[in-house]
Amino acid sequence: MRTSTNPLTTVRNLGILAHVDAGKTTVTERILYTTGTTYKRGEVHDGTTVTDFDPQERDRGITIFAAAVSCSWDGHRINLIDTPGHVDFADEVERSLRVLDGAVAVFDAVAGVEPQSESVWRQADRHGVPRIAFVNKMDRAGADLDTAVASIRERLHPVPLVTQLPIGTEDGFTGVVDLLRMRALVWADGADTPEEGPVPAALSEEAARRRRLLEEAVAERHPAALEEFCDRETLTAATLAAALRDLTRTGDGVVVLCGSAYRNRGVEPLLDAVVAYLPSPLDVPPVRGTHDGADEERPADPAAPMAALAFKVNATPTGRLTYLRVYSGTIEKGDTVRDAGTGRTERVGRLLRVRADRHDPLERAVAGDIVAVIGLKGARAGSTLCAPDAPLVLEPPGVAEPVVHVAVETRRATDTDRLASALARLTEEDPSLAVRTDPETGQTVLSGMGELHLEVAVERVRREHGLEVTVGRPGVAYRETVDAGVTGFVHRHVKQDGGAGQFAHVVLDVEPREEGGFEFRSTVVGGRVPQEFVRAVEAGCRDALAEGPLGGHPVTGLRVTLTDGQTHVKDSSDTAFRTAGRFGLRDALRASRMVLLEPVVEVTVTVPEDAVGGVLGDLAARRGRVTGSETRGGAAVVTATVPLAELFGYATRLRSRTQGRGTFTARPTGYAPAPAEAPAR
Repeated sequence: MRTSTNPLTTVRNLGILAHVDAGKTTVTERILYTTGTTYKRGEVHDGTTVTDFDPQERDRGITIFAAAVSCSWDGHRINLIDTPGHVDFADEVERSLRVLDGAVAVFDAVAGVEPQSESVWRQADRHGVPRIAFVNKMDRAGADLDTAVASIRERLHPVPLVTQLPIGTEDGFTGVVDLLRMRALVWADGADTPEEGPVPAALSEEAARRRRLLEEAVAERHPAALEEFCDRETLTAATLAAALRDLTRTGDGVVVLCGSAYRNRGVEPLLDAVVAYLPSPLDVPPVRGTHDGADEERPADPAAPMAALAFKVNATPTGRLTYLRVYSGTIEKGDTVRDAGTGRTERVGRLLRVRADRHDPLERAVAGDIVAVIGLKGARAGSTLCAPDAPLVLEPPGVAEPVVHVAVETRRATDTDRLASALARLTEEDPSLAVRTDPETGQTVLSGMGELHLEVAVERVRREHGLEVTVGRPGVAYRETVDAGVTGFVHRHVKQDGGAGQFAHVVLDVEPREEGGFEFRSTVVGGRVPQEFVRAVEAGCRDALAEGPLGGHPVTGLRVTLTDGQTHVKDSSDTAFRTAGRFGLRDALRASRMVLLEPVVEVTVTVPEDAVGGVLGDLAARRGRVTGSETRGGAAVVTATVPLAELFGYATRLRSRTQGRGTFTARPTGYAPAPAEAPAR
C-alpha cells in the first residue's frame, strides 16, 4: 500500500518541451540556478549553459542533444531532460518522452503555439505524458498571456487552466498574481527571489474574476470540486490544488503559468507547480512489457525484479555512457544485468547521477531513477536491461524514418576504415541516422531527418575523429506508389536443376491503397494455395517493396490480393512461393502505372511585413503552396507546403531577401507526387 513516506513520492521525472528559441534551455538553466545546483546563471548567447555543453550547441545557439540534469526543490528530487526544439532532432524528443512521467511545455508569449510546439505536444499526447504550460518571455514587446493561451486552446485543444495573472506588461513585467492563494509575487530588479504581498489594488477586481473562471472550469471537470462548488459557491485553495493535480495527471486539463526565465521571474512558482501537479513514478501505471509472448507488469518498487530501459547512448573515445530509466527494482554498481533483446549479460561498471556533461558517482539506483551507466558494451537506445532471472522486454521508443541523405567520402583513401568506424559510432548514439553503401556508385550514404541533422553529424565526424571529409549535395528519400494497378497478373516460377525442383504459380491483383502503407490479402478458395504458402507469398511481396521500378525506391500505398494459384505435389515449397511472390509483384509493378513520391514539409516563415511579397514569390518558385498568412507581433507569418528537395539552401536565401530578419521552421507532413522531371535516383 502506498504511503506518504515512500521516497518515490518525492521524485519527478520531467522534460522541457518547446519550439526552437522559445526558451527551453534558459528555463532549465534558471531551474538549476534557483535550486542551488549551479551558482551562476548560464546564458545561451554566451555559450555558458550547463545543458548545451556540446561545442556545436554553443556555436549554433540551439539544443541538439537531449541533456539530463538532476536537482532538488522543496524536498523533492527532479530529474529533468532539456530536449531539442528543432524538428530535425525530433527523434531525441521521442526517446526522452518514452521515459518521462511529466513535462513542462514552454511557449513564447509573443508567438504562442509555433509549429514545433505543436509537434512535440502531439508526441507527448502519444506517450500520455501529463504537462503543465509555461508562457515564457512575458517581458518582450507584444507579449500577451491571453493571446498565447488562446493559441494553446485553438491549436493544441487542451483545456488551459490559467493559475496566474501577470503584473505589468512587456518591459514592465515584474511579477504574477497567484490565483490559488490570491497573493502577489513580485521580483525586484536583480532579485533572485520574489517578495510576497497582497494583490495590487489595481488588479484585485481582475484577479477575482479570473479566480472565479478558474474555479468554474475546474468544477466542470472534477466531481469533488463540483460538489464543494455547489455547496459553497467557491473552492478553497486546497481543493483547487488537489483538483488541478488530478486534472493534470489525467490529461483533462493543463495548468498554465507565466514568467520571464531570462530575467529569473516566475521560476519558483513553476518549480512549485512541478512538485504539486506533475506525477511521481508511483502515480503512473506500472510499466508493461512482454516475456515469452505474454504481457507482464512491473511495479515502481525497489524490491521488485529489476527492469530498466536504455534511452540514450554516448559512445565516447574513452567508453560508452548508457542512460537508463529504472522502472522497477534496484541496480547496483557491479551488478550483472541481462539485455532482454539479445540475451547477453553485461556487468554494470559504474553508476552515475547525471548533470549534463558532469556526473556524480552512485552506489545504487532504484525504481523511478534516471541515471547513467558505464560498462555496458552492447546495449543500444531502446534496449531493455533486466535481472538475469526475471527477463522482460519493454517497448522501445519509435525511430523515425530518414528523409534526407548525403554522400560522405574521406579526402584520403587510407581514412576509409576510420570513417566507417566514426559513422558506426554516430548511428549507435542516434538511431535516426542510417548509413548504407550505394550499390551502383560504391559511395557511403548518410541519411537523417533533415539538412541540419546531417550537418551536425558530419561536423562531429570532423571534430571528434579528426577526419577530412567531403559531402555531396543533399538528396531526399523518394518513394514509389501505384497510380493504376493490374488485375489477374500471372507469374509462374519453375526451376528444375536436378533433385527436388521449385514450382509456384500465383495470380495477383495490384491496386492503389489511399491510406498508404502495404496490405496483403488472399481470396484463394478450394485450397488451391495452402495457407502456409499464402504466408510465403506475402513475405515475397514484402521483399519486392524494397525497390520499385521507377528508380529503385521503396514502394508504398498499394494493396496486393492473391486471387489464385497452383501447386505441385513435390516441387512446391515455402521458398518457391516466396520467390514467386517477390518476382511476381516486381513484374506486376512494372506493368502498373507508377508514380514517384517526394517528401513534403510544412514551412512557417516569419518575416517583416515589407518582405512578404518577395518571400511569397520565392516559395512559389520552389513549388510551394501557401496555406495561410497572418500578422503576429508586428511580423508576417506565412505557412506553406513545400517539397523538401526545394528547401536546401533556403535559410541563406531567406536571410539575403530579408536582410537577416527572416526566420523559418519546417516539419515533415508526408509524401506527395513528384513532377515528371524529378530525378529517378
